[in-house]
Amino acid sequence: MKVAVVGATGLVGKKMMQVLEERQFPVTEFYPVASERSVGMPVTFCGKEYKVIGMDQAVSLKPDVAIFSAGGSTSKEWAPKFAAQGTVVIDNSSAWRMEPGIKLVVPEVNAGAIQAADKIIANPNCSTIQMVVALKPLHDKYKIRRIVVSTYQSVTGTGKKAVDQLMNERQGIDGEKAYPYPIDLNLLPHIDVFTENGYTKEEMKMVNETRKIMGDDTIRVTATTVRVPVIGGHSESVNVEFEKDYTLEDVRATLSAAPGVVVVDDVANLKYPMPKDAHDRDEVFVGRLRRDETQPNTLNMWIVSDNLRKGAATNAVQIAEYMKEKNLIGTAAVPA
Repeated sequence: MKVAVVGATGLVGKKMMQVLEERQFPVTEFYPVASERSVGMPVTFCGKEYKVIGMDQAVSLKPDVAIFSAGGSTSKEWAPKFAAQGTVVIDNSSAWRMEPGIKLVVPEVNAGAIQAADKIIANPNCSTIQMVVALKPLHDKYKIRRIVVSTYQSVTGTGKKAVDQLMNERQGIDGEKAYPYPIDLNLLPHIDVFTENGYTKEEMKMVNETRKIMGDDTIRVTATTVRVPVIGGHSESVNVEFEKDYTLEDVRATLSAAPGVVVVDDVANLKYPMPKDAHDRDEVFVGRLRRDETQPNTLNMWIVSDNLRKGAATNAVQIAEYMKEKNLIGTAAVPA
């Protein structure tokens, strides 16, 4: 497979290269791609050094798959140019997620929706990915009516500039700021920009993307997203109301059998998911399972996952793996 990583010098782009290498994706030719100012920079992939190339050259090389993590404006401009050459684009930005006709994919949930004709596929928001991985098996069993979610999101979700701000503040260094306020010993109930309804774009992504991925517009979702001084993963407090009743034993058994989910729920021994344990792991960790005693058929749960891996890089690579397995990319791919 000829593989391009677009945005190869960024936090997520580097993680994409790491995940491709770890999972032994069958790369025969590798193209690290970035903006013009990064062209010529060296990057290492599978023990070999490569020079970063520009977008025009990457399109002309006609990779089988291009995994994008270079921002929405770049994706809007360049994804169609790659797709026109027959390249499958898996895009990590928000540019295509809610576009009609573009598949929004979490492999454990809706990989079956992908067809050979799909040349641009959207990778969902990191917080949405980990939530739907945990909720899809429960939705299949009990049917979700409503989700109330509050997130506790790592600074790595903002990028290197935010990580640098946190580390500088911890050391008393005055440096460049990614946030309007200090993040060390603080938290910010503000991720992305505010919209007219008072919610942030990040919060509305969780509402709209959850419905699209689950294929059910009747699910009601309300979200509050918060940036916390954490490196390693995003955490979520989720309150979910079902149509049908459940037992906690059955919920635990269902989640334990679900692909990509690890149940860590033993409060007697102080076992519950934490971002430090999810760091550099691909699974979605679920715990603090308990009945909401204020209303029927409602469950409280705590969901943690590494936002750079399952929330971004790993999910994108898993999409590519699924398409390779089903002969939807590469020389065997036949448009539907």
